[in-house]
Amino acid sequence: MPWNDNANPGPWGSPPSGDDGDGKAPPPRRANGGGGPRRPGGPELNAGLDRLRSRLRSLFGGPGGGVQPGAIVAIAAVAFALWALSGLYVVQPNEQAVVTTFGAYSRSETPGLRYHLPTPIEHVEKVPVTTLNRLDIGGTGTPDGDIPQESLMLTSDENIVDVNFSVTWRVADAARYLFATRSPEDAVKAVAESSMREVVGKTELEAILTNGRGKVQLQTADLMQKTLDRWGAGVSVVEVQIRTANPPPEVVAAFRDVSNAQQDAASAVNEGDTYRNRVVNEAKGDAAKIIQSAEGYRQKSVLTATGDAARFNSIYNEYRRSPQATRDRLYLETMERVLQHSNKVVISGKGVTAPVILPPDVFRPRSGPAAPAPAPATQAAPVPQPGAGQ
Repeated sequence: MPWNDNANPGPWGSPPSGDDGDGKAPPPRRANGGGGPRRPGGPELNAGLDRLRSRLRSLFGGPGGGVQPGAIVAIAAVAFALWALSGLYVVQPNEQAVVTTFGAYSRSETPGLRYHLPTPIEHVEKVPVTTLNRLDIGGTGTPDGDIPQESLMLTSDENIVDVNFSVTWRVADAARYLFATRSPEDAVKAVAESSMREVVGKTELEAILTNGRGKVQLQTADLMQKTLDRWGAGVSVVEVQIRTANPPPEVVAAFRDVSNAQQDAASAVNEGDTYRNRVVNEAKGDAAKIIQSAEGYRQKSVLTATGDAARFNSIYNEYRRSPQATRDRLYLETMERVLQHSNKVVISGKGVTAPVILPPDVFRPRSGPAAPAPAPATQAAPVPQPGAGQ
């Protein structure tokens, strides 16, 4: 059927009947008799709403004036679908979901898109299992933020120490974390304080204040983990860190005096040890030097005596073979040793006819080692021998 059929104008009303004198067609009018131009390119919105209202009236306003059974079924189906879809949920990568059925633990779910029976049958609670939780015990470490009932502890040597520390922990098992204790954070705090008091009670004050903190931290973390595992708390202790460890504020001045006195005593002991070590080492060095000198003298004396004995034996053997020659040689060697530093010349005049001419440097002073006597120009007479002209 053509759209320009005036007998059946269609859903958008009758076509224009003519122009209004300016050569333009008048705007079309609505089919329901309303004025105003229609929106080109689409159906009338009011007509669609009217049809929806009429259908709803047919469902809820039937012949008897009541709700039709089909409407009740449709509403129930839509409500059930929405209720069923409410069981969809997403578990993030850092979470673990715990599903309970009528309040009782049912299962644990890993990260991803998951489904559970809608409320009130099943309920889901998501627990972060990779997030590190920090718990401060004893306050902030400042006088205004301290909590004495948490930080004051008794050491093994019956001294009081003010310890502020932090505990870093995370959830290891979400199901146990939710159901093992009523308040997991309060349980972790109570276990941390109890464990630290037990470890401090077995440690001396000086170790806690100086170089023993690392050992105290490790022992506290280990004791905490054992206690929480025994409780089944589902908590993993990552680290225990002591922020401050000081004597109570009321005795800080006295404690500093004691510490200074201990440092002075240690300094005096160190100085005494230094002096003792120096004197002992010097005495040991002098003793070693004396011993070495005596040992050298002994060896020298022994070697000298041995050499003299050997020389005497040698001379004696020569004397036995030629007594006169040996006596003459000994006499000459003795006179040479006696006169080697003297500027005197001994000449025997017996049997000498020619004049004796000596070198000009014979009588020159001799400051250094004795030089060999120069040979005379003419042969000198032999020196009188012992026993020859005596």
